[in-house]
Amino acid sequence: MMTSSRIAPTPSGYLHIGNIYSFVITWLLVRKEQGSLSLRIDDLDQQRARKAYIDDIFETLSFMGIDYDTGPAGPNEFFERYSQQLRINFYNQLIDQLIETGLVYACTCSRKTIHLRSQGRIYNGACLNKKLPLDTLGACLRIHVPSATVVNFQDELIGNQRINLSQAMGDFVIKRKEGTPAYQVASLADDEFYGINYIVRGQDLVYSTAAQLYLAGLAGNRNFLESRFYHHQVINGESGAKLSKSSGSQSIKTLRSWGLQPADILQIISKSLPVTPFQTNDYNIYDLLKGINTRQFS
Repeated sequence: MMTSSRIAPTPSGYLHIGNIYSFVITWLLVRKEQGSLSLRIDDLDQQRARKAYIDDIFETLSFMGIDYDTGPAGPNEFFERYSQQLRINFYNQLIDQLIETGLVYACTCSRKTIHLRSQGRIYNGACLNKKLPLDTLGACLRIHVPSATVVNFQDELIGNQRINLSQAMGDFVIKRKEGTPAYQVASLADDEFYGINYIVRGQDLVYSTAAQLYLAGLAGNRNFLESRFYHHQVINGESGAKLSKSSGSQSIKTLRSWGLQPADILQIISKSLPVTPFQTNDYNIYDLLKGINTRQFS
């Protein structure tokens, strides 16, 4: 079976070096196996998505030489054919499948209430036994994760993962209060929709992988259950915190305005990769592929 993976930026800010690091790793893993790479832009959250950020995705990928095999060629084609807004019914079909398991319930708890009643951000199941109608106004939908629910999967980089999902995430949201399908649902549904069988993402999303495997098991999504997984390390900023668009982390757009070229950015990224050092200013991502130490990389 051909390896099929994706890069899935969210248009909630300008892409930063942490995003490119993840994209480059995914690109390298797929290209060394001569697989297929897709571009999927996660624009489900319309409150945060901006046209300028979507434009930046295409501009930055082009600038860095990160090519892909399927997906939109530009913003216009994205809005016409690939936006997640066009697949809402598909996500709702998955939610309906989950409702049929009898594990979905309505929750009217606010974030403040959850924070006060729960340890950290783990929901304590306050609405589980209230039996509220699923169409209760202002309610989100949660999936019940029974106590001691353990999800196991093998990761190609960090080895076997055994995650107690009830402790790690609790009863997590599958549909938000405003009626939008949650990330865990949309991501799982999209990977099925596009036939993705190699999930490459940061180690900060290990719990998300476990949550999606749980949902896939309930919905009978064999494709995701049989996928390969690779959770790479996450690049941190000077403060030690994870780079993020919301925190104003240095964007590629800004680095370009300072005169940095793709080779300069690849040089920064390569410090965290098992690659042959390089000095030339015209170094590109295909040169990086030639210098990758495949034995250490996977």
